[in-house]
Amino acid sequence: MTLFEILLGGLVLGGLYAVTAMGLTLQYGVARIMNLAYGELLIGAAFLAYFLLSRWNLSPVIALAIAVPAGFAIQWLVYQFLLMPLVRRSGAGAALEIDSILLTFGMLFVVQGVLLAAFGGDFVSYSYASTPVNVLGATVAANRLIAMAFAFVASLSLYLLLTRTRWGTAIRAVAVSPKSAPLVGVDVRAMSALAFGIGGALVAASGVLVSMFLPFSASGGVTFTTKALIVVILGGAGNLLGCLMAGLLLGLAETAVARLVDPGLTLAVNFAVFLLVLLFKPAGLFGKASR
Repeated sequence: MTLFEILLGGLVLGGLYAVTAMGLTLQYGVARIMNLAYGELLIGAAFLAYFLLSRWNLSPVIALAIAVPAGFAIQWLVYQFLLMPLVRRSGAGAALEIDSILLTFGMLFVVQGVLLAAFGGDFVSYSYASTPVNVLGATVAANRLIAMAFAFVASLSLYLLLTRTRWGTAIRAVAVSPKSAPLVGVDVRAMSALAFGIGGALVAASGVLVSMFLPFSASGGVTFTTKALIVVILGGAGNLLGCLMAGLLLGLAETAVARLVDPGLTLAVNFAVFLLVLLFKPAGLFGKASR
């Protein structure tokens, strides 16, 4: 096992963690809502890819083309019809965060129950683009390279959206000050719904990509939500660059421990890194301490 193989595997896994967490931190940073049902959409997209391949032998690339707009639409509708009443009632303060946590926690079990009824509780997997590829002497499956390439493209696209477009400027204005944004003509509700939709598109894409090389189950969404939350907090809530770096760090740590020590310790190393960062940098790697 070479150091480069560990590095490459860590970048693949970390890139997916980063893309998944970017969607969550965008939802929280703009809409001020911590979506605890976030990982269930990832698992739903993974089962979509599995169903299309096993039933009709359709490529996961087709599932990706379906899952991304569907994920956007689902999360946009969730914000508009389930979360917006809470926003009107609670405002943008602490009451909204508490109410939304309770609501999305309930949504988690509803979606998980539907998936369990439809697909059962066993782990499933499928083989797609698993051909080994030699990269500078390291052997890696083609599906992992596809996932890494998509993570790079998604991260770059999100960065360009937020920094080079009017919508991106409006989203950032709402993230900085939702009360002041309307004074310059920004529709806070529309931008919050847009951010929620983008988060849904990112996590749905991650679900399809994860399904290409990792086994998954109907109850596995909680694990991915937990990892996304760890990345969000490590990188600093609302900080996209922090999410990217924290995701890569977590992916590298997991891969190194799985390859060199024991695969059963990967979740333990997640929380070990999380606790170490909280001890020495409570605001996250790129977060700013409040005074």
